[in-house]
Amino acid sequence: MNGDWDNVSAANYLPIMAHPDPDAILAALDPEQREVAAAPLGPMRVIAGAGTGKTRAITHRIAYGVRSGQLNAPQVLALTFTARAAGEMRTRLRDLGVAGVQARTFHAAALRQVHYFWPKVVGGGAPEVMASKAAAVAEASGRLRLRLTRDELRDAAAEIEWAKVGMLTAETYARAATRARRTPPGMDVTAMARLMSAYEEVKDERGVIDFEDVLLVTLGMIRKDARMAQAVHEQYRHFVVDEYQDVNALQQALLLAWLGDRHDLCVVGDPAQTIYSFTGASADHLRTFPSHHPGAVTHELVRNYRSSPQIVALANGLARGPSGSRRWGGVELLAQREAGPEPVLTAYDDDPAEAAGVAALIAKAIAAGTSPREIAILFRTNGQSEAFESALSHKDIPYLVRGGERFFQRREVREAIVLLRGGARSDDGSTELPELVRTILGGAGWAALAPVGGGAARERWESLEAIAVLADQFVAGMPAATLPDFLRELDERAAAQHAPAVEGVTLASLHAAKGLEWDVVVLAGVSDGLLPIVMAETNAEIDEERRLLYVGMTRARRALHLTWARSKVAGGRASRRPSRFLGGLVEGASAPSAGNGGKPSKPSKVKKDRLPARCRTCGEVLASAAERTTGRCATCPATYDEATFEALKTWRSAVAKTASWPAYVVFTDATLTAIAETKPADAAALTLIPGVGQRKLTLYGASVLAVLGGADPAQAAAQITKSDLIR
Repeated sequence: MNGDWDNVSAANYLPIMAHPDPDAILAALDPEQREVAAAPLGPMRVIAGAGTGKTRAITHRIAYGVRSGQLNAPQVLALTFTARAAGEMRTRLRDLGVAGVQARTFHAAALRQVHYFWPKVVGGGAPEVMASKAAAVAEASGRLRLRLTRDELRDAAAEIEWAKVGMLTAETYARAATRARRTPPGMDVTAMARLMSAYEEVKDERGVIDFEDVLLVTLGMIRKDARMAQAVHEQYRHFVVDEYQDVNALQQALLLAWLGDRHDLCVVGDPAQTIYSFTGASADHLRTFPSHHPGAVTHELVRNYRSSPQIVALANGLARGPSGSRRWGGVELLAQREAGPEPVLTAYDDDPAEAAGVAALIAKAIAAGTSPREIAILFRTNGQSEAFESALSHKDIPYLVRGGERFFQRREVREAIVLLRGGARSDDGSTELPELVRTILGGAGWAALAPVGGGAARERWESLEAIAVLADQFVAGMPAATLPDFLRELDERAAAQHAPAVEGVTLASLHAAKGLEWDVVVLAGVSDGLLPIVMAETNAEIDEERRLLYVGMTRARRALHLTWARSKVAGGRASRRPSRFLGGLVEGASAPSAGNGGKPSKPSKVKKDRLPARCRTCGEVLASAAERTTGRCATCPATYDEATFEALKTWRSAVAKTASWPAYVVFTDATLTAIAETKPADAAALTLIPGVGQRKLTLYGASVLAVLGGADPAQAAAQITKSDLIR
């Protein structure tokens, strides 16, 4: 956006010349992708399974619309959730011969509008966006005399982000957080609300805004200024949103503000890959899309081109879950690749042995011809990374940690770009671009052969090699490209943080792996307590953990290895078990013998896990201890007779009064509820209820059974004396 208000109008764009054969764009698509691409106008929902070519479908949809004259490229805004995805979309559109389409993240698109409209709507320059909340949160906590650790400050910043994307204020936060079962770091919800208020004061005093404010400010200006709203509506007529299942309330509100009263919107997503609910994302926007956009059509992409049939079968089984139905609303994938090896589940004695075993597995894969960049180790928490880093270093295997230092911020990359800029001033076009780039990079330390082993020297070389390879790819798409052209490409990638691939095994959390893929994937630490994570208690939280494992599985193209360790430390008690999600899906396991250096022993059968407790009403897995005690989901209605339950409560109160104990010491509410709902007829049935041990059976068994049989609660309680209770 540039110029005055009137110059923002779409009428100033030159007419689009239709491509002589726009149907050629559709020729390379499969039938489902073609249905998506052939209808570039109107509201559309695309349920795109993992690896089904969603980016291909939507970029071809845009390209077909532009080439056929139905869309005006500068009036199309394609929204993504990562700079990498936006860069990939721009590259594909360029390869399709379509220029002018805006492909940006929500924040990049909003920030561009803030910088353009702020002087017109508010006046003066737009406020600076803070690089991090940490300092402001720390100052706010100090003003309130809250003593928070560094980790608690980080968690408090995340809690502020959750509140903002949910469009909550300090006044509305406490109630919403309580309803969502949020646990603020080191404080209660009231104190957290006070911290939020103090944080906003700190920002105001500094004259800065944070990352979420970029969206809030954009939304506020559009809602309050009719001229800005009109300009935006004229600028952008058609919207495409990728990964729509990850949209939060704030992003959805801004999207609707950008749309205005129109419905020319295409959304693409997969409910089975919803893994960011903890940040405020909701797949409900994807599920309910047709009800909010009249005439919307839905298409499903089901042909998986990424993974082998064996991996697809495992992922489909995981998505179906124990009940056998896809409760998330995703699609059943159809494998299109050639057959590959069966996914393997391997057990190790402890975490160090697991790391050593995984490193050995990777070394073998590399020796067999797999490039390190086509291998990944994925795990649930970032804390698991260190052991694998050490094991890979021990074997001189290059690696990179996704989420670490950004590519374009690395010292060697910045130095290389400076050298390339110097070379561009003397480039006379006589040398082909790839050769010229490599010659210049030689001054930064690049060589034709990689240094032996790992370490800093290898990491530096890998960064420079990535730039050299990128030059090859750039020329392949633009044969006449010059060094200045390549530098502009690097600048665009740096601005969007669209890094080239770097040689080395990728280590990443499952969340960070979303949207990526490799030939060989190792899913490490696939044991209960890590997958699902121990903090996951409710059905919704357990479901999200299952989806996270599904995302991990579907990152693999050819080979998938799942590993777990029986113990955290060498010589520790073997208390872990394989993830409950794998029950009935993976039959084989390998267990190392003692003292074998982490090398797996001969394959053996996995012991069948004890079947998880299920709700007697809906049949779903019971997540929390209270649910397992009652035998019912917290969201399912109680099935006990009200009079029976009240009689048991009266009995419990009388017994507790006799012993001078709190009522829960006799029986917890959950145990009492379970007794009322199951109505055991004898002592044997009563002892099957969680919370009724042998001692409590001896103390209360006859009395409880009497109440269930219709006896007066007070008289039944009177049969238990204080001497019985304190014996």
